[in-house]
Amino acid sequence: MSLLDNLKWRYATKKFDSNKKLSAEQLDQLLSAIQLAPSSYGLQTYKILVVADAEIRQQLTAAAYGQQQLSEASQLLVFASETTIDEAMVNAYVDNIAATRNMNRSDLAQYEQMMVGTIDRLAQDQKIAWSHKQAYIALGVLMSAAADLHIDACPMEGFDAGKFDEILGLKEKGLTASVIAPIGFRAADDDYAKLAKVRRSKEELFIHI
Repeated sequence: MSLLDNLKWRYATKKFDSNKKLSAEQLDQLLSAIQLAPSSYGLQTYKILVVADAEIRQQLTAAAYGQQQLSEASQLLVFASETTIDEAMVNAYVDNIAATRNMNRSDLAQYEQMMVGTIDRLAQDQKIAWSHKQAYIALGVLMSAAADLHIDACPMEGFDAGKFDEILGLKEKGLTASVIAPIGFRAADDDYAKLAKVRRSKEELFIHI
């Protein structure tokens, strides 16, 4: 099937089959896709928690207003933004560029200074907002990759981020929850899978200039 066919196949899964689990290979494929997601400057100012523990997911379900996808899915992915976005993060990133591409670090000094200057101009709340946006780009890559692999997923914003931070100890990790996505396989009796996909027409959605 083509990517377009697979995107037509996917939907925001409302009910997962709790007896069907992703294989280690399938999970690794999804995580590899997320790892390859684009981000501003390539900084990847977020981390992804892969939550499989049933007890923790029950707590998170309660903090997501009882939405059972969190407990029924094979795993729950929590995209969490870094709360300390500073010169040290940029320095570590430039170190990684130099090592990965076998470059002289000094050749990256101008690029490094530009990134530091951009970050320094942002207030703390602006940095977090920016980081949340980057996490959403990674979420989009996950959704496309999952569809391509015929793995079900459901992007979700309906949760108490403060409670998620508390349950997962994110503050201590220098993180705060951005968005979540249960992943797994749809239940046979999820009627939402049978509904026609509703989208704006191309004439209404796209503006050609």
